[in-house]
Amino acid sequence: MDNQSPIKKLKLDELNRLSNEEFKNAQKNSIVIILDNVRSMHNVGSVFRTADAFLVDKIYLCGITGIPPHKEINKTALGANETVAWEYAPTTLDLVNAKKAEGYQIICLEHTSDSIPIQKFIPQKDQKYALVFGNEVFGISDEVIGKAHMCVEIPQFGTKHSLNISVAAGIVIWDFVAKSQITP
Repeated sequence: MDNQSPIKKLKLDELNRLSNEEFKNAQKNSIVIILDNVRSMHNVGSVFRTADAFLVDKIYLCGITGIPPHKEINKTALGANETVAWEYAPTTLDLVNAKKAEGYQIICLEHTSDSIPIQKFIPQKDQKYALVFGNEVFGISDEVIGKAHMCVEIPQFGTKHSLNISVAAGIVIWDFVAKSQITP
């Protein structure tokens, strides 16, 4: 038996989390998320929750992607759909073109002939990024991929070729924030 103090789980009031108002006023990371025709409301809610965790600037919900308020989004977002800024866009392609014109680097998470492993991509501190995540079955549309500055992928070693979008978004967003040290 060692003499170290036992590990203690923190209580919610010990986590020093931002209030909803503090979150809305906090400096955000220079990342926006674009969801290209994501079908599952649970996945949308999970992306909201991840965006909240990493102070993402905004989420764009495109095409058939569900929008709040919705029971299934609320279930997984746990209130993040009330803190993270979001906007609906009818077409992903038009939105991507607009974000490019605003100086965003468009990064698609997709397996392509030119995609690079996420661990080899180093975000630049002064660059704004738009991270695009696609439909659960069909991925990101070819037209949107054609407008991207680059595609990154999460290397996988098993029999499946993709991860659930909510898991992939969590990995990629955390990776961008951790590497770029752009967290306020």
